[in-house]
Amino acid sequence: MSRPAGYELAQVNVARLLAPLDDPLLADFVANLDPVNAAAENADGFVWRLKEGLDATSIRVFDDDWLIVNMSVWISTEKLLDFVYGTAHRPFLRRRREWFARLDEATTALWWVPAGHHPTVAEAEERLTHLRKHGPTDVAFGLPQMLKTV
Repeated sequence: MSRPAGYELAQVNVARLLAPLDDPLLADFVANLDPVNAAAENADGFVWRLKEGLDATSIRVFDDDWLIVNMSVWISTEKLLDFVYGTAHRPFLRRRREWFARLDEATTALWWVPAGHHPTVAEAEERLTHLRKHGPTDVAFGLPQMLKTV
């Protein structure tokens, strides 16, 4: 899924909470939201992220109170991967099963957006639904396809 000229990479990922955000089980996750989000915003290649206030934990996706959403835009697949697997984010990625349920369907979708476009939650839901129904296409693809392009 190569990058078209004048486009940036949008990503959405959803996660099903194992407990409410104020539960002690999620204390480490919640305590590190601001530092990890700040690291993303300061990362080379970061363009934009979805937020309401400081984070996106109050934004509902798929009309499900137990799903939380993360959505951002990056200048390239390489820059997104550098952040996702870099020192600021990777330790929390490794701990995701402590806080989130394993889902049997795709939880991450990526797609190209015109530079300057900030995707909506509805757009993200459409892309993730498309990936779940049709597999990777130019409309939406997953991390395995992104890894093949770098």
